[in-house]
Amino acid sequence: MSLVVRDPGLFSLLVGAGRTGSRALGVPVGGAADRAALALGNGLVGNPPDAVALELTLAGPTLEALHPAACVVFGAPFHLTVGGRDLTAGTTFTLQPGDVLRVGGTPTGCRGYLCAAGGFDAPEVLGSRSAFDPVKPGDVLTCRPSRTEPRALPFAAGPPGPLRVLDGPQRDWFADDAFFTRTFAVSAASNRMGLRLTGDPLARRPGELVSEAVAPGAVQVTNDGLPVVLGVDGQTIGGYPKVAHLVRADLDALARLRPGDAVRFTRVTSEEAEAAAREQAALLREWLTRLRHAERAPAFL
Repeated sequence: MSLVVRDPGLFSLLVGAGRTGSRALGVPVGGAADRAALALGNGLVGNPPDAVALELTLAGPTLEALHPAACVVFGAPFHLTVGGRDLTAGTTFTLQPGDVLRVGGTPTGCRGYLCAAGGFDAPEVLGSRSAFDPVKPGDVLTCRPSRTEPRALPFAAGPPGPLRVLDGPQRDWFADDAFFTRTFAVSAASNRMGLRLTGDPLARRPGELVSEAVAPGAVQVTNDGLPVVLGVDGQTIGGYPKVAHLVRADLDALARLRPGDAVRFTRVTSEEAEAAAREQAALLREWLTRLRHAERAPAFL
């Protein structure tokens, strides 16, 4: 045993790399919504990038430690306290037996990851240890006893810029470029399935579309003319026309948006999308390499 859930927070979910091979069965990819944040948080505590961690959304949980555990909360700058003492998100710490970690809200961003050295143990379902349901009071998050000295990575400052997209397969259903010139707002009805946007409706060609395959990043436009950007828990088929598709490099940025945030889109070429993906992957590899070779890595007890 390691950490007992006293209060689950708003939506706290055990996640890993997701189920990339099960979409033909109608099962969403799932896994971490912000894969870069998961990888870097895991790197800080000496884990592989896809080790199972607890994804936090807007307001985090309260957890009690049953044995020493080296941890970090990485991603959005959540407010953290242990025994009334403030901790800094993005900096590793060790929980001692009986310590109560309270994860409050975050002034910016949406999601963070509580990573523990060795990762959390979870059952494997369809090739992934990512859970389908959030944790609940009384659940035990199991990890190995460990300890660590403080080490940190800085957070990226400020909200993401315009989200980069490619034209969708039904781009010709929309007579103008309003989607690329308007500013939308993130709806409170957004979740891991999709980012619902509010604003002036888009004019689209009337008619119905036979349902076809969709993937995370697809920008569907519903019958009310408003866009929905599919997230990692998005469905595998859909019948709404797709005006655009988010580039791979900006999928993590999608997960960082919170209700009320302004959203704009900018069109890029496929070559620019591929270059952005390569640049992002290279930067992540560089940081993970630095963490692997840094001193003061966590020690198992």
